[in-house]
Amino acid sequence: MEEENANKKVEKYEKITRNALEKIEIKKELTKKEQIIANRFMEMAKNYYADAKYFQKQGKILTAIAAFSYAHAWLDAGIRAELFDGKEDDKLFTIL
Repeated sequence: MEEENANKKVEKYEKITRNALEKIEIKKELTKKEQIIANRFMEMAKNYYADAKYFQKQGKILTAIAAFSYAHAWLDAGIRAELFDGKEDDKLFTIL
């Protein structure tokens, strides 16, 4: 039963993170330095997402859930730092 629950959770977190990556954009009006930082945040999010997909395929479900969570955290951090535009989607992102 716990394994079934973990599999459902990893599918849920994968979908949420994939949707977030598809929706989010780096803001256009950033300074050069802010653009570099935003690109680094995005790179980290995409790398964690890719790692999570790898762990999911390997059957390392808890590690996959953690990596999806880290990926999404980088996106939320970018929104909070005002580097990303989350299109006011308060279901996918932590928007004040």
